Amino acid sequence: MSDTNTGATPESSNFLRTLIAAQLASGQQSHVVTRFPPEPNGYPHIGHAKSICLNFGLAQEAGGVCHLRMDDTNPTKESQEYVDALARDVRWLGFDWGPHFYHASDCFADCYRYAEQLVVEGRAYVDSQSEEEIRANRGTISEPGRPGPYRDRSPAENLDLLRRMRAGEFPDGAHVLRAKADLGAANMKMRDPLLYRIRHAHHHRSGDAWCIYPMYDYAHPISDAVEGITHSICTLEFENNRDIYDWVIDNCRPTPRLHTEKNGGACRPRQYEFARLALSYTVVSKRKLLRLVQDGQVSGWDDPRMPTLAGLRRRGVRPEAIRLFCERIGVSKANSTVDIEVLEGCIREDLNLCAPRRMAVLRPLKVIVESWPEGAVDLLEAPEWPPEQAAEDPGKRGSRTVPFMRELYIEREDFMEEPSKGFRRLAPGREVRLRYGYIVRCEGVIRDEDGQITALRCTHDPDSRSGSASPEGAGRKVSAVIHWVPATGNMPVEVRLYDRLFRHPAPDAGDEDFLTHVNPDSLERLTALAEPALRESRPGDRFQLERLGYFFHEAEDSTAALPVLNRITGLRDTMKREADAAKPETVKPEKPEAVKPEKPETAKPVKAARTLGPEEQARLDGLLAAGISAEDAERISTDGRLWAFHAAALAHHPNARGLAAWIANDLLRALKERELSAIGLTPAGLAGLVVQIDSGRITGRTAKDLWPELLAGADLEEMIRARGLEAVADTGAIDALIDAVIAANADKAAAYRGGRATLLGFFVGAVMKASGGKANPALVQERTKARLG
Repeated sequence: MSDTNTGATPESSNFLRTLIAAQLASGQQSHVVTRFPPEPNGYPHIGHAKSICLNFGLAQEAGGVCHLRMDDTNPTKESQEYVDALARDVRWLGFDWGPHFYHASDCFADCYRYAEQLVVEGRAYVDSQSEEEIRANRGTISEPGRPGPYRDRSPAENLDLLRRMRAGEFPDGAHVLRAKADLGAANMKMRDPLLYRIRHAHHHRSGDAWCIYPMYDYAHPISDAVEGITHSICTLEFENNRDIYDWVIDNCRPTPRLHTEKNGGACRPRQYEFARLALSYTVVSKRKLLRLVQDGQVSGWDDPRMPTLAGLRRRGVRPEAIRLFCERIGVSKANSTVDIEVLEGCIREDLNLCAPRRMAVLRPLKVIVESWPEGAVDLLEAPEWPPEQAAEDPGKRGSRTVPFMRELYIEREDFMEEPSKGFRRLAPGREVRLRYGYIVRCEGVIRDEDGQITALRCTHDPDSRSGSASPEGAGRKVSAVIHWVPATGNMPVEVRLYDRLFRHPAPDAGDEDFLTHVNPDSLERLTALAEPALRESRPGDRFQLERLGYFFHEAEDSTAALPVLNRITGLRDTMKREADAAKPETVKPEKPEAVKPEKPETAKPVKAARTLGPEEQARLDGLLAAGISAEDAERISTDGRLWAFHAAALAHHPNARGLAAWIANDLLRALKERELSAIGLTPAGLAGLVVQIDSGRITGRTAKDLWPELLAGADLEEMIRARGLEAVADTGAIDALIDAVIAANADKAAAYRGGRATLLGFFVGAVMKASGGKANPALVQERTKARLG
């Protein structure tokens, strides 16, 4: 369970900073070496930013160093694209690893050498059981594990088998190397954990040099020790892995190659855990972020709606704001969910000090000031910065001119012909002030042949000019001040209004597929009109469009004729909540004001998790050991119906995780409306569905479409054949779809070939849509990458 943290955590809450300071003061540590060790299987996101700032920050404060290391031990999910993205974004955040850029694959030879050492010393053995047999013999929380038939192989036999595994004699899954640890350990992860598995897969760095790869829990501590790491800082989900970490260090006794002048040639790194970042209205699972990309929900990993650092950067967020956010939320050992408004507040706080002011009209409505002389122009002085900033910083005392003329544009929503209660802006017979200019009064409207209002007829008060010393103009009060742009000399711009990608504060916490919470209004594109001063803007510039929010001049899609302005964030929370939709709008004159920092608040106490009985706990531990997610495992272990259904389905198909996902989400949802006895889907039927998905015969999307009929007892095989639902796996047919999508998006294809690798997700999503969701996603990605060159 986690609570929601809506305020700032004081700096003193960083218990690791306090710990390290005490260690250095007492002499327990003579120096500090940390590392940021991401797996290169996706782009880094806001959650990684917390770890990046923590690891590099702690090292800097202690006068130490921080390494950047790619945890590239899983060749089937990693790529150089992700390596480059991780390095680029760490540097963008403002951190430098100097010469210390490493990969876990740098230590493959070390890992293997220590594996042979463990085998020779009788501390590891080659196990030839299947995954199911290993899982069954691991025991439960109340029962110790049982030794398998291969645990007592002799060191000589184990060494021979390990070397033959290394030589590629065996297929994937034939054998694994396991630590001979403690089958009776209370920590089930210590019941002979896996150290190596066979995987005939091409590695993006080592090529085909290896066909066995070390497990993370084995490679990670060895890499730490070899690199001379002193503080191995990781998130709380690895707390139970600390015992494995210590076992590997103590039994392999790795020899350090770095920082030996400081550690006397010996290194004993220690693992410390902290709570990972969870953010409301956001998902940070790389698997789910990849699904957003592949399903075409976003344009790529750098889509400005994504919580990736690439997306935040493209949206216009500065690294200073991310660092402020990471410092403000603090570091603790208790899981909590940070309200996204804390992040948005940090972004506003940063931008308020660096973004000059401009005016633009998003939905223009023409205003004809009939009392203004034809051809006359008044060049009004408009300050670049708010008065309080100009008073403090001499460099912020500049201004720009805005031409006031007979024809202008205002926001269409700033006029209401029949004003509702609380509406204080322009209406027939009502006056408002045009910012930095004059007071105008609406005298009437002009309509087109369909009766739609196309312009307003207004008059102005010549003595009301802003800054005027005229006695007649002094002291005039109106109900509102609105922004505007001149009709001549303005700058057309494309404005992209970004809102939160999800409508639900916890999109992946419920029973529904997280994609059901995607906000369909998360992006709105408009052709707007900006004041003439915006012609001086260049890609990379940021400014506040008064009353509208903070905006960023994007480089990727902008042209000289039509700049693209991304809304970074509004001047306040811009999320449109249903509760506010029915309230009448009340508008007050707005001034560009400094954004006040968020006030620290005490986080609410974390609610206690439900206490499980011995049987439920045993079920939970077994499901977790099978690799099932914590959420799915908890739902299944606490519901006897789901537990029995899962166990029965496993007898037909060994994909425990795939079966659990359907049972803990889709089946559980169905059981809210009917009894299990009224459902026509059997455990064997569900296993058959997962088999078809795993084999690539049908896609996950097709399976979702068939689900209601499967619950009613429909025959899966018959539906697949009768409706032609088999996934398109013919490379010729897929290539034809890919070529058509590339031809229809030639500009994006050129951008991809020019280096924008993130556009691959856009093309994969477009091809999947073109196939009606029937194409094999993995094949589409492979063929699309090949066709794009």
